[in-house]
Amino acid sequence: MTLHPVISAIIDRQRSLGAPGLSDGSPDDARAMLASGRDGLGGGPDMATIQDVVIPGRSGPVAARVFVPAGEVVGVMAYLHGGGWVLGALDDFDPLARTLADATRCAVVLPDYRLSPEHPFPAGLEDVEDAIVWAATAALPVARPLPLVVAGDSAGGNLATVALRRLGGTVQTALQVLIYPVTDCAFDTPSYRQHADGLPLTRRDMQWFFEQYAPQDMWASPDISPARAADVSALPPSVVITAEYDVLHSEGQSYAAQLQAAGVPTHLQTYPGVTHGFLRMHNFLDVARDAVADIASAVARGVSEPAEKPS
Repeated sequence: MTLHPVISAIIDRQRSLGAPGLSDGSPDDARAMLASGRDGLGGGPDMATIQDVVIPGRSGPVAARVFVPAGEVVGVMAYLHGGGWVLGALDDFDPLARTLADATRCAVVLPDYRLSPEHPFPAGLEDVEDAIVWAATAALPVARPLPLVVAGDSAGGNLATVALRRLGGTVQTALQVLIYPVTDCAFDTPSYRQHADGLPLTRRDMQWFFEQYAPQDMWASPDISPARAADVSALPPSVVITAEYDVLHSEGQSYAAQLQAAGVPTHLQTYPGVTHGFLRMHNFLDVARDAVADIASAVARGVSEPAEKPS
């Protein structure tokens, strides 16, 4: 399928303005670029309550925001935002967290984990692990107990699945939702070759993100490249979402196949005509709205009838 006309128009406008790439400047430049797009993406639904909290972390407090939708709450979702381990603030992902809370009927915990290069690997990963444990056990303004869902996009998807593997069975999780996740440090997959340049996320951007996150001799660690883990069979039932026009498309598909081969109930969904990051366009992109609805359906199934793992 060709690029969705909405996304094509956005890319054409960025080109006409000579907009820099994410990796063309400093981390602060890229963070400012991400923040500058907030208003254009719009807001999210009203919530019953929104609370800024502090999660006790092994290296100090971790700020987070908790979104509780109106009406019955059926689960708790720890949502790990994307941004290549370098970008992303609570306000950047506030509308998406609201939208997911409203659609899934989950209380969403959005942690503000530490970012690289100021706090390189494993700082952010440790914050995420602590946030997941907190989301599973903390006294939230909802009835307990509730099933736990762990979700994340891009580098957040990476952190979600790495953290869950490292936590093992210490946190019972009904479902993991990995949205165009980073799963490997190989930059020569079919989608990397096909979509290396000209889209919102380039091969050079991804290489730059890895460079900010950790020394190159660590990239192949399964705690950075989860596809290289020897055993992923203990991971919870999974949803893996990929975008057709994304350098990460191939590795997302491969990771879904790896989970399935390990006996993890896994659903892979590829959305046509869209690029990396499309889910944040839910206010004006029909494909993103479809993806939110599909995530909500998967969460509803996962929290009501968690899939049994083979013995």
